[in-house]
Amino acid sequence: MAKIKQDRRKNEGESPQGRPFPIIGIGASAGGLEAIELFLRHVPKDSGMAFVIVQHLDPTRKGILPELLQHITPMVVVLVKDRTRVEPNCVYVIPPNKDMSILHGILHLLEPATPRGLRLPIDFFLRSLADDRKERSVGVILSGMGSDGTLGIKGIKEKGGIVFVQDPVSAKFDAMPRSALDTGLVDVVAPVEELPAKITAVLKQAPLRPRSGLALERRAQSGIEKIFILLRAATGHDFSLYKNSTVYRRIERRMGIHQLVRIVDYVRFLQENPQEVDLLFKELLIGVTSFFRDPAAWDQLEDEVIPALLGARRIAKVLRAWAPGCSTGEEAYSLAMVFKEAMGKVKSPVACSLQIFATDLDQEAIDKARQGFFPVNIAADVSPERLRRFFIKEESGYRVAKEIREMVIFASQNLVMDPPFTKLDILVCRNLLIYLTSDLQKKLIPLFHYSLNPGGFLFLGSAESVGTFTSLFAPLKGKSRLYRRMEAGLRVEPLEFPPSFNPVHQEWVERPKVSKAPPNLQAQAEQLLLQRYAPAFVLVNDKGDILFISGRTGKYLEPAAGKANWNVFAMARQGLRHELSSAFEKISRKRGSLTLSGLRVEHNGGMQAVDVTLQAIDEPDALRGMVMIVFSDVAKPVDIPLRGKQKGLSGNGRLAEVRKELQQAREELQVLRDEMQTSQEELKSTNEEFQSANEELQSTNEELTTSKEELQSMNEELQTVNHEQQARMEELSQTNSDMKNLLNSTDIATVFLDNELRLRRFTTSAVKIINLIPSDVGRPITDITTSLQYPELPQDAREVLRTLIPVEKQAVAGDGRWFSARIMPYRTLENRIDGVTITFANITVSKTLEASLRKTSTLMKSMLECISDVFIALDGNLVIKSINPAAERVLNCKSGVAIGRFLGDILPEAKEPLFEEKCRQVLKGQACLVFEAELKTISRPGVFTVRICPHEEGLSVILKGPADRGEAPASRGGA
Repeated sequence: MAKIKQDRRKNEGESPQGRPFPIIGIGASAGGLEAIELFLRHVPKDSGMAFVIVQHLDPTRKGILPELLQHITPMVVVLVKDRTRVEPNCVYVIPPNKDMSILHGILHLLEPATPRGLRLPIDFFLRSLADDRKERSVGVILSGMGSDGTLGIKGIKEKGGIVFVQDPVSAKFDAMPRSALDTGLVDVVAPVEELPAKITAVLKQAPLRPRSGLALERRAQSGIEKIFILLRAATGHDFSLYKNSTVYRRIERRMGIHQLVRIVDYVRFLQENPQEVDLLFKELLIGVTSFFRDPAAWDQLEDEVIPALLGARRIAKVLRAWAPGCSTGEEAYSLAMVFKEAMGKVKSPVACSLQIFATDLDQEAIDKARQGFFPVNIAADVSPERLRRFFIKEESGYRVAKEIREMVIFASQNLVMDPPFTKLDILVCRNLLIYLTSDLQKKLIPLFHYSLNPGGFLFLGSAESVGTFTSLFAPLKGKSRLYRRMEAGLRVEPLEFPPSFNPVHQEWVERPKVSKAPPNLQAQAEQLLLQRYAPAFVLVNDKGDILFISGRTGKYLEPAAGKANWNVFAMARQGLRHELSSAFEKISRKRGSLTLSGLRVEHNGGMQAVDVTLQAIDEPDALRGMVMIVFSDVAKPVDIPLRGKQKGLSGNGRLAEVRKELQQAREELQVLRDEMQTSQEELKSTNEEFQSANEELQSTNEELTTSKEELQSMNEELQTVNHEQQARMEELSQTNSDMKNLLNSTDIATVFLDNELRLRRFTTSAVKIINLIPSDVGRPITDITTSLQYPELPQDAREVLRTLIPVEKQAVAGDGRWFSARIMPYRTLENRIDGVTITFANITVSKTLEASLRKTSTLMKSMLECISDVFIALDGNLVIKSINPAAERVLNCKSGVAIGRFLGDILPEAKEPLFEEKCRQVLKGQACLVFEAELKTISRPGVFTVRICPHEEGLSVILKGPADRGEAPASRGGA
């Protein structure tokens, strides 16, 4: 059972004491090594945190970052291997050419899925860290180029984690920190050396809510409610409808950043610092989103939902969609792109378009969404095909194409307080309901049902559902949160609309009786005059769209067939349309007024003469730029009968005049047509040229952009490699200094030769043996003179290179000094032979001592040969080591036979206990011992004086016999 609990703690990222420890994800790029080192220098050894470093590295080089970091931190630095378990008080470094993820506190390595130059390893890991650690995830962005890490910190904030960013002013390269700051999701910005202390302070913040689930204490609850009041007073939004856990966690975060322990202190801080209220407001909005979250759900939307909506249309219609809580617009744009792709796949009998209303509480997020500009790292979520089709590549990111941008209308809206959009076909509300209380969710789901058309679709987030409202929405097949609107039965409870949308029931409102003011005779008279005697008129804008109508205009205007169109030119009756259009164009250019007299309009089967006056309005300012069109009926003229000739003349003249005007109009029309046709051809040709040039420029821009991204990535890698190499060079310089001092202190002359026996390097002591100067480097050793009597040196060096067997010889210099020359193969760190190393050890002292000892030995040997006493040298076991010539004669045993044998074998008397005991006594007491002993087994038996003396290696035995004492005078006398 204990083993199971221990494994569970490890899988959940807990320390051996059972407490969860934070895992800090650090992202850095160019110039990041210096920042990482400065960061780790300020982290204590027993911080209780684990640090995972993700950096842009050259995939073709072996990483040396762990070795460099190990010199500056007492924590253990580890190069990550697959399935490395994260432990506290350790630093983990990503290896080159790998993507890294984390699952249950274990690091996993993956092969990169994107080509070099487009990889975003920081985003990849930080997103994985957010999914694994949830609200305990911590992200740190340090110096670097590009925008890698921006999407990662969005993922961390979505899960309730904390984000720290190096102050761009202190960063060597500020692109990554600034890109992170532009998201508005960063908790702390500080110089890199201050970040560790701030991380520790935030993580030590005590939670507001008790872990056991008990209610907050009264004082803490009161403080939370005061914060809601301050937020509502400053922003107009009530956050008491949000889930308590969400609100508490973010208030804790802000308290930790300011190192405030009590809730009452934070309330006072909010009162004294209005800007903190704005920051808390933005923190609570949780503006985190991304393109195509849950790709499988978007695929189902494209393959099933949109084709179903298009298939149900029999006439051209604009589909309507609403995306509440859109944040910076990624999901609204995703819906537009998916609709465009679906339209290309579905052969719809009618042309349909999609109008998307995207709303959010955060005005800054709406403003950013309207711009439609996103960083380059959206490539992690958007496929290359979609990037080419729906985005325009710019210098520092991607901008949404015009065809997608025009499909979305962004507006600021409070989903809880403001009226909803209605008659919708699609409603996309993803990952918004999870932050709201269950009571509020129960009000919003029926509201969504009311907003959708029959057969409409609701798209929720992966962690959201319709709850108990299964009678309102039916889920589609699969795991995605897509629902179809159902026709609901009898409601048990009335639908609750937002407060500003609820109509006021007048019958329930009691109003006090007030005395009515006397009628204004002038106003009533003017109103009567307008209704009965003023001509009918319309007020239009500069495009002819009707803004206001006064009087009865049915004689002159009628609705056009088809889609409702309130344009005055589309509604003008026959007889007014062309003349009104021409006059409106003139009045728009010249301003002033223009009257068209005697126009004939068909009405109820008859003709009506009408005068039309167009007046351009410049004052007041509210109406400036508008045009008033006034219609005045004209009484029919009295027809006076003409006599025959007058009638004919009048009729012919009128007819000729009309024909002339008609011919003139035809000629003008033909000229205008020719000019227009010529202009159209020229414009078409110019447009084709521009289009061709635009395509070439776009292709060139894409190539340059790709090359720039690759160069930028390589530049980041080179920056990292350069910093590593610089650190390695400093370390190498220190090592060279240590080696130089070591070699000089040993006073051993050393010469390094390459495979061609050319001089590569030498120590200072070698100059005293071989005539070397710095310019000799690179010369063959055979061309350099030396005072050493060692002509076989080059030949021995070649033999060592051939056999790899070291050679050692002794040689004398011209001045009498002796040296021991040792030649060994030169092996590199890769175990490759790259020349030879020759060392010269000065052995002059030992050679002098050796010669002296040799002379002394010769003298001693001569003396031993001249004396007549028996001399025997023994070791500690009484084994004979040497004897003199006198001993050979007396013991009757040659030196070659006696050496190595036990003394008792040559001299049997030595086996006697008394003799052996005396020898042992001398060995033990280290003092000479003299005694007499009778020896019978030798060539001249008798009583001998025995002297036993100790030495370093054993004993010396000297026998002085009677023959020496008695025969000496006779010998002299005989002589």
